[in-house]
Amino acid sequence: MTPFRLLALAAGLFAATFAAQPASAGATLDAIKQRGYIQCGASPGTPGFVMLDSQGKWNGLDVDFCRSLAAAVFGDADKVRFVSLSAQQRFPALQSGEVDVLAPNVTWTMSRDATLGIFFSAITFYDGQGFMVPKKLGVKSAKELNGATICVQPGTTLELNVTDYFRANKMTFKPVVIEKLDEVENAFFAGRCDAYTTVAAKLGSTRARFAKGDDEYVILPELISKEPLAFTVRLGDNQWAQTVRWVIHALIQAEESGVTSKNIDSFKDSADPTIQRLTGKTPGMGEAVGIPESWAYNVIKQLGNYGEMFERNVGKASALKLDRGYNALWNQGGLQYAYPIR
Repeated sequence: MTPFRLLALAAGLFAATFAAQPASAGATLDAIKQRGYIQCGASPGTPGFVMLDSQGKWNGLDVDFCRSLAAAVFGDADKVRFVSLSAQQRFPALQSGEVDVLAPNVTWTMSRDATLGIFFSAITFYDGQGFMVPKKLGVKSAKELNGATICVQPGTTLELNVTDYFRANKMTFKPVVIEKLDEVENAFFAGRCDAYTTVAAKLGSTRARFAKGDDEYVILPELISKEPLAFTVRLGDNQWAQTVRWVIHALIQAEESGVTSKNIDSFKDSADPTIQRLTGKTPGMGEAVGIPESWAYNVIKQLGNYGEMFERNVGKASALKLDRGYNALWNQGGLQYAYPIR
């Protein structure tokens, strides 16, 4: 046998041996399974994304994403507990193990990725930062805000972005920095600042909640940043990060494939290999990350696909009535694109 054939045979045996090894659960997934529920850190106060209702129930798009993880791991979307965290509390809570994952209200940036000991697993929502002002100010553009007072939360990319924007445009502003989201919003609507800045989707939800009508406050046309919002987990536990990533991509793939919470059972005999993987007919997908083979089926059946979750929480079927925009599927002009589940 030639040296080349010996080398090829050895490589094949190594690959086969490696592939035959069952996935061993990482520390976080082990702890979650033993505990019986997922601890999800979230920052309530944003209608459509993260809110607590009068009965103390969490709801919103980010909440549903956390519930989708519970459906994947346990087959039960209710096996998740939420921990309320401010913008300044969230990273220490994740680093210390107080929570297993942060709900996807965290902007993926290089400095966070490189220095905080956290791992960005999957982008769930593409947004950009904007400004809202009272209509009576007569301001039509963010470039007319020179010298303005601006309400903003500390410890966020929002604070850095607005500083960069004003410096780049040779303007000045006076920040009104308040830690709690509801207090920032109250300050703006009480007239303590000329403008309020946050991501555009949240500006719309805030206006819908506080203003008497859309004509009372104006959302300016400029977006001053790119805000890819993503699930974050602790650095070093690759398996848990993979689980989180593939749950999100399964939601997107289900929408691409036309699989919904209402029709998924009708696909049980589908010959489409991608749909077979989503419905758990093809073995190995769950085992690869240490969760049941029915993980994707359970998520879609209980919570729907990405589009269903978007529509009921923030889309046209919700009070916010947001357009899909950047969050449309890639084949419909957006940025949402499922990685191959195979």
